[in-house]
Amino acid sequence: MESISPYIQDVTAADFQQAVLQKSHDVPVVVDFWAEWCQPCKTLGPLLEKLAAESAGSFILAKVDVDTNQELAAQFNVQGIPTVIGFRGGGPVDQFTGAMPENAIQDWLTRLLPSEIDLVVDQARDAAIAGNLETAERLFGAALEQQPDHQEAGTGLAALMIASGRQAEALILLGKLAATDEVEQLQAAARLSASRDTDLNELAARLSASPEDEKLRIELAMALAARQEYEPALDHLLGIVTARGESKDDARKAMLDIFEVLGDGHPLTSSYRRRLASALF
Repeated sequence: MESISPYIQDVTAADFQQAVLQKSHDVPVVVDFWAEWCQPCKTLGPLLEKLAAESAGSFILAKVDVDTNQELAAQFNVQGIPTVIGFRGGGPVDQFTGAMPENAIQDWLTRLLPSEIDLVVDQARDAAIAGNLETAERLFGAALEQQPDHQEAGTGLAALMIASGRQAEALILLGKLAATDEVEQLQAAARLSASRDTDLNELAARLSASPEDEKLRIELAMALAARQEYEPALDHLLGIVTARGESKDDARKAMLDIFEVLGDGHPLTSSYRRRLASALF
């Protein structure tokens, strides 16, 4: 196909990663799975091309011929054509199958393309990356004033709050958002970082004088974790769980917070999760 616009391109399995998945971090990519013999494709394709050409870069149209890219079609569970999948942020977010009239396609694109608030959030994220934290916080806040449940604005602002030591504010904000993995990770980070300014030497001295004080041991573990000394923190907490005292559940929850911050793929998470399970059961 000869492209009628710089915003329309043929894509194959060889360049799908870069042309679609990577590109969708910068701009939405609409993938049209089609075939030469497909009659509905001949109706839908020109409409998509027209809208892409008129969009002036608000989205990229990627055309995938299923006859020559069968594995790629199977990867995205394309069971009928034309199938159109919208990608944002490196993954698929919405799709439809079959030909649709132009107004219906425009409605679908409106849901896919970033809103004015999304663009403000992008500006806030860019400001944060550039180190302009005050500007980033102001822009995240402005987005939340317009849409209080905007997930990306909320998590972005919460991350800035945690970094600046305002963990209580961050937890209140995160509590208003949908409970995604990112929100749960930020909540765990906020709880751990709340102990960042604790005097470790004083805590260690107090624990040495009262070695059976489990609450004090948890406080020390949290302070260690706040300084990213995760292994000794986990050792303290696991010891409390193993002892099966009154603070066992508090120690278990603190270990889960550390696992959340480290992520499932971290070797400490794998090791101590198994040890925690053994201690509990």
